[in-house]
Amino acid sequence: MVLLASCGSAYSTDGGAEAVSTPSPTALDFAITAHGEFNEPWASAFLPGTDRLFITEKPGTLKFVNTKDGTVGTVTGLPEVDYGGQGGLGEIAFLPSEARLGSANRTIYLSWVEAGEGDTRGAVVGRGQMICPTTRTCQISDFEVIWRQTPKVEGRGHYSHRIAFSPDEQYLFITSGDRQKQDPAQDTSNTLGTVVRLNLDGTPAAGNPLADQGSPSDQIWSWGHRNLLGIDFDADGRLWEIEHGAAGGDELNLVRKGQNYGWPLRSDGDHYDGDNIPDHTPDDGFAKFAINWTPVIAPGNMTFYSGDLFPGMKGDLLISGLKTQALIRVAIEGETAREVARYDMGNRIRSVIEGPDGALWVLEDGEGGRLLELRPK
Repeated sequence: MVLLASCGSAYSTDGGAEAVSTPSPTALDFAITAHGEFNEPWASAFLPGTDRLFITEKPGTLKFVNTKDGTVGTVTGLPEVDYGGQGGLGEIAFLPSEARLGSANRTIYLSWVEAGEGDTRGAVVGRGQMICPTTRTCQISDFEVIWRQTPKVEGRGHYSHRIAFSPDEQYLFITSGDRQKQDPAQDTSNTLGTVVRLNLDGTPAAGNPLADQGSPSDQIWSWGHRNLLGIDFDADGRLWEIEHGAAGGDELNLVRKGQNYGWPLRSDGDHYDGDNIPDHTPDDGFAKFAINWTPVIAPGNMTFYSGDLFPGMKGDLLISGLKTQALIRVAIEGETAREVARYDMGNRIRSVIEGPDGALWVLEDGEGGRLLELRPK
């Protein structure tokens, strides 16, 4: 299957670093292999040091595929999730350094949505041990909640709850969406609309910018965010995130300590009812995006490509596109960025990650979403 790269030029750069979108110099010729269908798949991760790919399904199931022989299994020991709207079982993450452990257990991190009192809910992150006694069976043991989004509120949107580890694996970063409440993203007495920085056990990390303000402000690394669905470190150890704007204004941001990114006071999109939101300006006092898109791309997640399997892609950012039904490729140039290619996938794409040998593993969105393996043809 040939996926043609198109010029994704329909986005704004007002208020951020100048970025120019150009077509990909050549179309990547992907060989695509399907590895089954899943029920609203949301995230995936390889068990470090193995060929097992674990996939979360939003209604609350965790499955795995042995990518060498096709064996499929279901994991037991999962928490109860509050499923509905944008909520359910979410992110899965493992510590890359544990690839050296051989057949030993691995630490697993999961995010999901938890019900609260009344009609409230919020995102949580838990940590436990993944135990796989046979090729077809795995279970989670010693599982406990280590972080809760604060406060729980009504509604079923904008949880975000993506996870990234710092390159030295000393810190855990979690995206915490604004829960469609907007104003709390400018209020640092809560963790809505923020990126939080924690120790691996979920406690606030030393050196956070608001550490002297008590809990939960002492968790916050940056704020003024909307719905952050991708977060990753580049090869230089810098943290980036991508978030949904409203009617326009999807943003890719370089995440800096103690910075306010402006939502909902500034956005290069507008409210869904047509009401204006002031655009970013150089003197508005807020951190500026590296690139933004209007019309939106509706990102599902993002990952920096570090492999050598796809020539010329190393160091580029790959974004899964929901509304765009595409993989979007972005080149990072210092603190600026530009879209260099858009690969039409023909379906909403929820997630893209890099496998152990540099292949791309893609999840389609929704019921019956396929797991796709992409390699050069």
